[in-house]
Formats: sequence, structure tokens, C-alpha cells
Amino acid sequence: MNEEKERPRYHPPSAELRGKQKETPKESANADPTGQEFRLKFMKKHNKKIIIGIIAFALLGFIVGLISIQKETRTISLYYYNQELDQDETGNILCSRKGLASVEREIPITQTPIQDTIKLLLSNVANIEGVSLKGASLKEGVLTLEFDDPNNKTVGGACRVGILWFQIEATAKQFPEVQQVRFLPEELFQP
Repeated sequence: MNEEKERPRYHPPSAELRGKQKETPKESANADPTGQEFRLKFMKKHNKKIIIGIIAFALLGFIVGLISIQKETRTISLYYYNQELDQDETGNILCSRKGLASVEREIPITQTPIQDTIKLLLSNVANIEGVSLKGASLKEGVLTLEFDDPNNKTVGGACRVGILWFQIEATAKQFPEVQQVRFLPEELFQP
């Protein structure tokens, strides 16, 4: 009588029964393993507060930026040539300082306002592409400006180079500490 008792075998419930069974708490905890449902509920509940906070922070940064921009600029004058201001009674162009016209601009406050102003002037003067300011030094009222002119745009024609000289000199002399302006190399601004 070595009869073995047959053990009952486990049979999973049919698909019909599975759909009707209640979830156990353990199963519902596993239903959202990534926490997406919780995050969505949290976001819906706190979304307005978050958006209002972001907007308030952005506005505050914008206002602070505007205030700092307004405090950190200075007004300078750039001197450009206007031939209509520089004519004799018969309409001949004189090529003189009388043709200089001042235009005001705002530049950031830096440690090198004279250099910044001259560079801005050069960037807006016609027909001197490639001319750049390499350096500037001020000693006892004499401002020495060193230029790089690889395309020889600062030479050729007494009227043209004289006007260019006048523009740079007048722009530099708006600064009270500048009484005289020198150019290096000395071959620049020659007719």
C-alpha cells in the first residue's frame, strides 16, 4: 500500500474570473510602480503655484536687469563728418573740423571708456574696414592710440585722412583728461 496520495494541483483562475477579482492592496501598490499617478495628482494640485512662482522669479530678474543696465551705461559722443556742414560760400568742400557732427550713444561703463568709444567710432566710419585699435595709453594729458591697418585704409588723399584724423581726435578729446592725441604708427593718416 504504497499508494501515494495524489496532491491537488493548482490551476490558475480562468480569464473570466481574473477580470472579476478584486485587487488586493498589494496589487494596487504595484499598479503604478513609477509613481506617475502621484506626480500627476501633485502637479495638478500645485501647478498654478509653480507657474506663478516661475513668472514672479522671471519678472524679478528682468526688473533687476533693467535697473542694472540703466545704472551701468554712460553717454558718449561720436564725431562723424557731414560735408554739408563743411562748405564755403560757393559750395566747395573745405575738409575741415567744421564738418564734424556729434552723435550721442550709450556705452557700458568699463575701465576703458576711451578705447571703447574709439572702437565704436571706427566700427561705424565708412571705408575703413579692417582698421582696428590695438591699444591706448594716457600720460600727462597725451593720449596715444595705436592702430592696426592691414589694408592701408588710413592713407590716401589729404582731405580723406584729415577728416578721419579730426573724427578720432574730436571723439577722444570729449574726455576731460585728454588734451592731445597721438597716433601710432606715425605713418598712419598720411596723404
